[in-house]
Amino acid sequence: MKVAFLGLGVMGFPMAGHLAVRGGHEVTVYNRSAAKAQAWVGKYGNASAPTPAQAARDADIVFACVGNDDDLRSVTMGPDGAFSGMKKGAIFVDHTTASADVARELYEAAGKLGLGFVDAPVSGGQAGAENGALGVMCGGDPDVYTKAEPVIAHYAKACQLMGPVGAGQLTKMVNQICIAGLVQGLAEGIHFAKKAGLDLEKVVGVISKGAAQSWQMENRWKTMNEGKFEFGFAVDWMRKDLGICLATARHNGAQLPVTALVDQFYADVQVMGGKRWDTSSLVARLERKG
Repeated sequence: MKVAFLGLGVMGFPMAGHLAVRGGHEVTVYNRSAAKAQAWVGKYGNASAPTPAQAARDADIVFACVGNDDDLRSVTMGPDGAFSGMKKGAIFVDHTTASADVARELYEAAGKLGLGFVDAPVSGGQAGAENGALGVMCGGDPDVYTKAEPVIAHYAKACQLMGPVGAGQLTKMVNQICIAGLVQGLAEGIHFAKKAGLDLEKVVGVISKGAAQSWQMENRWKTMNEGKFEFGFAVDWMRKDLGICLATARHNGAQLPVTALVDQFYADVQVMGGKRWDTSSLVARLERKG
């Protein structure tokens, strides 16, 4: 297929690469920083374009992975937005973690232009993107999803249609809610074990084989213990995501007391200078306070 990819951050850069290498697709990329787009072309070949509209021209599927709702509107709408360059019948797949409201807004706008739209946020972090092993949760029309799924599969370990448009974003909110509590629990467990004078490696070796096991424990306990927070998803982005979760909960009536508390703990980490630390840095807050 001829495809486009908009947004070449730590996730988008390797995801677009898999479309070219694993998929063998003809890929045109766009990035707000043209230097990053040129770096991608230097590594993977294919082409870059100076605007989303030009990147999207004649593409069968246009993918995006940008920062937030406003970034998403910027690359889709307006004279230089992707929608203005897409041919009728083409599909826009959005991998941004954004609000369900913006997904519905863009679905309506795309429909009026004869375009398909799928909201498809991902989970698995930078490592998952680089290894082509992401979890992708999608919302949209079944016939549109069916066309997009085999292409998404080039960088996905699992891909599932969760329901109508917006359902992908809502599922990603569940993902972030669960992770927030898990990381705080792990941070407290590590902190407690050290205060109790236990051998942390032995502790994790035992409890990771039982009910306390998690991806976060197996992949982050050691770097958390060493005070290294240069891996994966940044605190700034987690707070953006949790803000979306909490705003949505205010509308649907869900009670998220732990999520709200952990969000404030991440605010403390930001004040400590950890805006770009990864989410496991919650343990640094406990070490500072105790």
